[in-house]
Formats: sequence, structure tokens, C-alpha cells
Amino acid sequence: MSLFKVFDIAGTAMSAQTLRLNTTASNLANADSVSSSIDQTYRARQPVFATLLDKFNPEAPAGGVQVLGVVESGAPLQQEYAPDHPMANEAGYIFHPNVNSIEEMANMISASRNYENNVEMANTSKQLLLRTLQLGE
Repeated sequence: MSLFKVFDIAGTAMSAQTLRLNTTASNLANADSVSSSIDQTYRARQPVFATLLDKFNPEAPAGGVQVLGVVESGAPLQQEYAPDHPMANEAGYIFHPNVNSIEEMANMISASRNYENNVEMANTSKQLLLRTLQLGE
């Protein structure tokens, strides 16, 4: 594998972790939202990643990370009886998102660390290439 391929792999990984951080931020921003309808209540979202393979040579090693999409969580929404709340429905219920703030914070830390690791990998590869070029001087 070419040393230049490392930059492609690190780049796809950083893009994937950026999407993961943005999705986590969206989940945390909507964690305290309230709705009067199950259909209008925010649902936690998670990105789905897959290995990026070479189309022309499936036997080649993995070439990075691709994002297949973002899916909504199937966890149940939280229903609360609050007849005095301005957003309560006819039965007096309000609905909270299925966002678990603790899990989201752990997810955010993990994504941030993964991003940092990929930046370090790219920087180290760049330094190795520069040192290799200096050998010829």
C-alpha cells in the first residue's frame, strides 16, 4: 500500500467522525424538546458506517470509511402526563425524545478521540514522507 493512501483513509475517517459529532450534537440539542404528538417528537439519530472497499479489486485491503446513512433510533419515546403543560395533547400527555444524554456524551468523546487519532495518523505520515524526501539530499 502506498503511503499516500494513508491520507485517503484518514480523510474518510475524519469525515465520518465529523458526521458522527454533528449527529451527536443534534441529538443533544433536541434532548429536552417536547411535543404533543408521537409523530412530531424528535428521535435520536445515529450514523451507519461501512468499510470502503476498492470496487475494482475487492481482495485489496480496506480503503477507508463510508457513511451509508443516518438512521433513527427505534427506542420508545418518553411519555409524561402533564395536563397543565402548554404542549399537552387532548389526553394531557407530552412526549420527550428518546435521547439518552449520557450515551450521547460518551459517543461524543469517542468520536472526538477517533478524529484526533486520524489527525495524528495523517500528521505522522506527512512527517515520514518529508523525512524520506530529505534522505536524498
